[in-house]
Amino acid sequence: MQVKLEAELGRIPILDVAPVVGCGRWPAKAVVGETVEVSATVFREGHERLGAAVVVRTPEGEELPGQPMTEVGAGLDRWSGRVTPTGVGAWSFRVEAWGDPIAHWWEDALIKVPRGQDVELMLTEGSLLFRRAGRQAPVKDRRVLSRLAKLLVDEDADALERLMAADDPAVLDVLKRHPVRELLTVSDWYPLVVHRQRALYGAWYEFFPRSEGATIDPMGRRGPVSGTFRTAMKRLPAIAAMGFDVVYLPPIHPIGISFRKGPNNTLDAGPYDPGSPWAIGSAEGGHDAIHPDLGTLDDFDALVAHAADHGMQIALDLALQCSPDHPWVTDHPEWFTTRADDTIAYAENPPKKYQDIYPLNFDNDPDGLYTEVRRVIHHWMNHGVRIFRVDNPHTKPVAFWERLLADINAAHPDVIFLAEAFTRPAMMHTLAKIGFHQSYTYFTWRNSPDDLREYFEELSGPAAAYMRPNCFVNTPDILSEYLQHGGRPAFEIRAVLAALLSPTWGVYAGYELCENTPVRPGSEEYRDSEKYQFRPRDWDSDASIAPLITRLNALRDTHPALQQLRDLHFHHVDQPELVAFSKRHLDDVVLAVVNLNPHHAREATVHLDLAALGLPDDPDNAYTVTDQLDGATYTWTRSNYVRLDPHTKPAHILTIQRSDGRVRAGG
Repeated sequence: MQVKLEAELGRIPILDVAPVVGCGRWPAKAVVGETVEVSATVFREGHERLGAAVVVRTPEGEELPGQPMTEVGAGLDRWSGRVTPTGVGAWSFRVEAWGDPIAHWWEDALIKVPRGQDVELMLTEGSLLFRRAGRQAPVKDRRVLSRLAKLLVDEDADALERLMAADDPAVLDVLKRHPVRELLTVSDWYPLVVHRQRALYGAWYEFFPRSEGATIDPMGRRGPVSGTFRTAMKRLPAIAAMGFDVVYLPPIHPIGISFRKGPNNTLDAGPYDPGSPWAIGSAEGGHDAIHPDLGTLDDFDALVAHAADHGMQIALDLALQCSPDHPWVTDHPEWFTTRADDTIAYAENPPKKYQDIYPLNFDNDPDGLYTEVRRVIHHWMNHGVRIFRVDNPHTKPVAFWERLLADINAAHPDVIFLAEAFTRPAMMHTLAKIGFHQSYTYFTWRNSPDDLREYFEELSGPAAAYMRPNCFVNTPDILSEYLQHGGRPAFEIRAVLAALLSPTWGVYAGYELCENTPVRPGSEEYRDSEKYQFRPRDWDSDASIAPLITRLNALRDTHPALQQLRDLHFHHVDQPELVAFSKRHLDDVVLAVVNLNPHHAREATVHLDLAALGLPDDPDNAYTVTDQLDGATYTWTRSNYVRLDPHTKPAHILTIQRSDGRVRAGG
């Protein structure tokens, strides 16, 4: 029985390796240059000392030198190390553990030699160990260990001085690079997929091209005229100037006539009502066609190129549903569900009915439908689209997405898919595990300090191995109660939170103008929703918070800490409506304190976890902090008084200067 256990576990048990997703069925995720913490439970019998390392294997199969792991949490046998993949592709990692006889000797010798116990025996045993270490080291390093081995058995020298020579930095450096490893045991290899940076970090801006440049006759003497891709191009420089990286377009395809929805989702559309872009398909074409009012495919190509000229990428909506007028309805009726009365079932969420949309049935002809969807995606990829926002993926089979995403990314690893899945946690997490690069979140409905802390500790903790949040502050479907009733301060507060808590965030057009009127009390739908009508805007309005959004995105671009997910840490505040958190990457640290009450000023004491900021844990040390929103400076220690008025200053975004003059966080 003992032999069987050793065969299963290895001579030194290595258990509970992380990050591992679905017992290794799916890869953990990272992006190029992202530091990933690898941990495992490692232990052995008795009190023998251990060493451990994490080894990574590149997509080309090269094993890189192991990165040392250190024990974390006294008495828990948990070891941790960090790796940073340098390229896109299918990486893997494993944990190695071994007995460390030199560390064990050093621990015993420090006890015995100063007490005069077995002095020469201990030093002789140490000499043999260092000679052994020297035999496996390069010639240059071998000399360092040989000199020590000789000194340890030189009885003419003081015994304690001989012992302490083993603690020489030069000796420790050689041992770090060339440890003596006994009973080497290795774990399984675990997958780690590495994507391009935009899969983790970016700022998204959503707008309807048909509204940009649209004209509406205020007298109603003629129908409105749609904006086009060409008129929408005029909006792109302003979006780029605010610091956005991705421009997301709702569906740009022909819109059905049958059961077309009118203003505010009414059932009586007039002759000039444009309909919902998500009711895809008409006589002009389906998912691979462009609405004729928007222009031509050449116009779309020009829009993609113009965005690229301004440092942005176009994200296209992938909404796998049809209007009753879609060509698929006639050509492939098997792709839909037929009811007992021989009619095609339209979308319902009882008692709500969506007569203008037919859901697809993925079980009647799964291969045929799969082939067509893949063709549609490749069509838009051929026109420069490398990011897709997927509408309601949770209403399609998970196995379909797992197959499709693997297929696309095997040949095109730069293509990114965002899951718009406001649904139950199990589905959201599974979609992330099976291949979606990013996911919408519950951020919109997390408003209290406790809710924010709990949720983002989940997102930046265990879930970060596979699920990357994209924190939209609003969408065409979601105008939260907080925004409806909080006025301009609410919009500023939520922008600060989204931009700093998450490496990827997004806004839907009109957010910068603080649009907050619902269609009716208790609804999250906008009045005069852009989903059903044209909505040109006055972007030069004095009410715009575009300057704040611009500043937030500039801070994100200049602070590597804000481009990470796994580096988030919350600090204690003695006021229930304030939240304090920091993000730290190497020497870059950003500290934020936010008043979550959009109506009233709040005072509090913020108690900093100095170690989390990379600072000495000394309550008497003082630091100069600079607010990156207005340039104000303050002197802070471990505990600090703050007062934040949402109407004048809803948040501090601080960088820290240490007492030695060094600036942390690039401030």
